[in-house]
Amino acid sequence: MPKSRIPASPLAAEAAAWSPPATPLALRPHDGEGAAMLAGRFAEKGAAERAFGATAQGAALLAALGGHSPYLADLALRESATLLRLMERGPDATFALALDPLSRADPAATRPGVASLLRQAKRQAALIAAVADLLGLWPLDRVTGALSDLADACTDYACAHLLREAQARGDLKLAGGAARHDPRATGKGSGLVVLGMGKLGGRELNYSSDIDLMVLYDPEAAAYDADRAGAIYVRLARDLVRLLEERTEHGYVFRTDLRLRPDPAATPLAVSLPAAIVYYESMGQNWERAAMIKARPVAGDRALGEHFLREIRPFVWRRHLDFAAVADIHSIKRQIHAHKGHKGAHASVQVAGHDVKLGRGGIREIEFTTQVLQLIWGGRDPGLRDPTTLGALAALAAAGKIDRRAAADLADAYGFLRTVEHRLQMVADRQTHRLPEDEAGLALIASFMGFDGAASFAAALVGHLTKVERRYAGLFEEAPDLSAGEGAGGDLVFTGVEDDPGTLETLRGLGFQNPSAIAGVVRGWHHGRTRATRSERARELLTALMPALLTAFGRQPQPDAALLRLDAALGRLPAGVQVLSLLARNPALLDRLAFVLGAAPQLADHFSRNAAALDGLLAGVGGVFSPSGNTAGADPTATLPALVKDARFLEEALEAARRLVTERKFEIDAAALEGRIDVDEAGTARSALADAAIGGLLPRIAQDFARRHGKVAGGNLGVVALGKLGGRDMLPGSDLDLILVYDHAEEATESTGGQKTLAASQYFGRLANQVVGALTAPGAEGRLYEVDMRLRPSGSKGPVAVSLPAFERYHAESAWTWERMALTRARFVAGAPGLKRRVEAAIRQAQIRPADARQVLADATAMRARLLRDLPGEGPWDVKHRAGGLIEVEFIAQALQVAHAARLPAILSPTTRLALAALARAKVLPAAEAEALVAAERLWRAITAHLRLTVGQWREEALPEPVAAALLRALATHLPQPPVDQPALRAQMRDAAARVRESFIRHVGDPTIPPA
Repeated sequence: MPKSRIPASPLAAEAAAWSPPATPLALRPHDGEGAAMLAGRFAEKGAAERAFGATAQGAALLAALGGHSPYLADLALRESATLLRLMERGPDATFALALDPLSRADPAATRPGVASLLRQAKRQAALIAAVADLLGLWPLDRVTGALSDLADACTDYACAHLLREAQARGDLKLAGGAARHDPRATGKGSGLVVLGMGKLGGRELNYSSDIDLMVLYDPEAAAYDADRAGAIYVRLARDLVRLLEERTEHGYVFRTDLRLRPDPAATPLAVSLPAAIVYYESMGQNWERAAMIKARPVAGDRALGEHFLREIRPFVWRRHLDFAAVADIHSIKRQIHAHKGHKGAHASVQVAGHDVKLGRGGIREIEFTTQVLQLIWGGRDPGLRDPTTLGALAALAAAGKIDRRAAADLADAYGFLRTVEHRLQMVADRQTHRLPEDEAGLALIASFMGFDGAASFAAALVGHLTKVERRYAGLFEEAPDLSAGEGAGGDLVFTGVEDDPGTLETLRGLGFQNPSAIAGVVRGWHHGRTRATRSERARELLTALMPALLTAFGRQPQPDAALLRLDAALGRLPAGVQVLSLLARNPALLDRLAFVLGAAPQLADHFSRNAAALDGLLAGVGGVFSPSGNTAGADPTATLPALVKDARFLEEALEAARRLVTERKFEIDAAALEGRIDVDEAGTARSALADAAIGGLLPRIAQDFARRHGKVAGGNLGVVALGKLGGRDMLPGSDLDLILVYDHAEEATESTGGQKTLAASQYFGRLANQVVGALTAPGAEGRLYEVDMRLRPSGSKGPVAVSLPAFERYHAESAWTWERMALTRARFVAGAPGLKRRVEAAIRQAQIRPADARQVLADATAMRARLLRDLPGEGPWDVKHRAGGLIEVEFIAQALQVAHAARLPAILSPTTRLALAALARAKVLPAAEAEALVAAERLWRAITAHLRLTVGQWREEALPEPVAAALLRALATHLPQPPVDQPALRAQMRDAAARVRESFIRHVGDPTIPPA
């Protein structure tokens, strides 16, 4: 091995100037047996060791090491020569000698040889730093700086070796070849950048710290094949971690953490420089800005690393006063102890078991205070950008950005707490920050700190913690409460890449079944992997909202599924700031969203596929009918005709209509699901929405059609609704039963004024097809509606549009009983006023045409029997087709209207419940029986609507409990005596079905008896 490159004369001079402490170390051993054991074993090492142990200084030092730290005692034995050299030449010269082998790269070194050399340097440097600390030879900043120098040297040496290996494999071409002896020279031009982050970056490494590294690379710099650069540098990063942290018979060097790289859950171990720059410019988070305050190159191409840091400087240091960072970074800290009632090492100032890093009044609060103030003011004042905590505090105080007394309190506490941290870690080389919970353990640390007992140590500790807590609270505790809510206290930390154990426990306590998966989803939001959270402002809002959001979703029967649906929805939103702002300002909206996503999988799936649906939910229930029957605000559908009219072209008009209808459907469905409107109000609102869509689009479609084909003199097309739309009781997902009717001047035979002339019947047939196509064509927001035209004259084989004379003639001469029954629900919904009057008159005339009552009822009975045979109910929840179900209620109302309308026209109504009431007033039905039928019809519609919003078609005997609970909640607004549980509901359903079947048999016929 080459001779040392450290000049002999300075070391000799330094050693000559060195004199050991005049008085022995006054640290009394806590463990006398351990002290005696080390003294005896040390003496056995040799004459020099025996002589040192016989001196007062040597005996005191060995007693202090052996009496407090098994780890340091072992180091003293393994590296006795280093300890003797330290006492002879001083800590600075000895430390330089310990690192000296790492300043020379040996091209012939093997991987095991490099690993052994690194571990030797670590042992020697760790012993020197500990002894210099305990003897008071080095202040805190020199101790942490020396440990950081060690990490720098080890990382640089390891990287130089790995780069030479990569060159030997033919992966990289290194400038100057592989024979350079200087590790720093090897890194130049290598394309490799290793940044020290966290305490390493700030040269504040603690005694048993891991080292936070970020590995970056320039794909064009040294790789022979730029396309393979990623794999090459990822391998290098993986080998670096293995070389540093693998435990061998010689120990380990440093535990290594690469999770501070950009978006660590989604990026490889080594990230290309261009990708990293793009990430920080577009998706970097405030906590990453805080982390970058301390970043510095520690290995590889340092000049390239400095260039990278200059490139992202605008991300870290913003010119404007960045007070928004206060709330965001503070919220991260508050997430560490999200509820003040949390019982644990973070909750309050204490001694036993207190975490001096993360707990109240701890090191993290000092660092947060410093870093937040730096982020706020450092953009305008470069003098505040000191990466060290103590240096930054001094600069902030000098600039008047923090009270000098406060800065002094924080600095004093920082020095004390970092010393406590070092003593905790020196005991057994464990990366711990938590004080022992037992008296013996606390007594050991108190003694190691030089106190005469645990009580005096506790008093000093609490004094510092209390000052820090008070200073921190003065800056940050006025921020918005981020408590996760009553009973939901605990950690909520999502800023790293691995699961935080405390956070998993909190999520489990909130009710989540798979806390690890949920934590991964939330981390993805914070890292901007979801489109809606890619902006900085969105992530700031998300951080503040997170405890309340998780609490709201945790209250749902299936919180994991509900949160995953929210994740899907956020992924489809173009931006999340508006939504997250509204949720942050209005917790009730958050509760609504959680309920909808938790209770209704079908509705939630629609929500996740349609971003506009969220706008509808957040808009409230304007226009949805209130329980009193009045509209709760202006109906949003009133704007639909204006939107359609203002559109530049038809497709734009259709998209505007689809967007508004989609939002409105979701809004109505959510209100119904939550029980804020009953099933009648929801049906009326859905029908009004469909009316508005058809009425708004029909003129625009006709206008567009007329540009091409002109107009037919005196001609107009109208739309007649039947079925659920005609009866104004549409359900979620109801299609539209339509008849399109046209009329024109008797003498008009064809269109005029267009590019292509069409015969009148052909004109309106094509126009009708355009109308149906517009209603059913899919767009970005899905399709408006499904349309069923089978109820038109001549059924599916007849023309799409029927002329008014043909409509009148058909219903006067040829209509079947089932067509006459369907026509009882007919309602003109769109078209010119003159046409409306004529069509409504034709419908009325067809409805009151005399009928053979016995034949009508027999036909209705036969139809019901055929349906029972061909479309039987599929399980107890198929309340439409089951015996005594919705079809039978509707058949009763329709058949009796057809049978008696000629003599009792007042019984006619397109709405089933109103028709039944009218039949009761006309004495066709007994009042009590009509009331029971109305109640059954309302129950069947309520159940059908709820199942369509939740599970769709359900064939099992019992509903899933969350669905049943939501159904019972909704029924509470629909029924005078709502059931309390599933068995009660099933009993009520059986009773209602039996009453309906009895009425059907009594007034229509028995569908179970074959016709004679």
